[in-house]
Amino acid sequence: MGKVNYFLINSSILPPVYAKVVEAKNYLASGEASSATQAAKMAGISRSAYYKYKDAIFEYNGDSNDETETINAKLKDNAGVLSALMSEIYTAGANVLSVNQSVPVNAVADVSVTIRITEMTVDVKTLLENIKNIDGVKSVYLSD
Repeated sequence: MGKVNYFLINSSILPPVYAKVVEAKNYLASGEASSATQAAKMAGISRSAYYKYKDAIFEYNGDSNDETETINAKLKDNAGVLSALMSEIYTAGANVLSVNQSVPVNAVADVSVTIRITEMTVDVKTLLENIKNIDGVKSVYLSD
């Protein structure tokens, strides 16, 4: 098979079936539909149309690395410290995408939290300062 080329195209010029395939894929991904047959029916297309295009059509939502940040912190192995950090992130309006925590060594655990920052009500610098003020946070910084 040759090289695959991609085009970014305004959906308004495409036949409606393409948008409906994306809609069906979203139903499956969100769990609203339990099968491709159900997703196709919900989107208003045939199952054959879904299968014909499902591997070739993808929705572009404009996500970029500029919209996410990864916060790294060293936390004391005390009850509630991670919960307080997560609460601070929630209060700032960030959306948590992933959390990784190591097993504590010498009563300190390394935590990495990747967040989407597009809906935040404070800037990232303020969020980091607020996290630094949490009892039990030894250090906090952004990944490079």
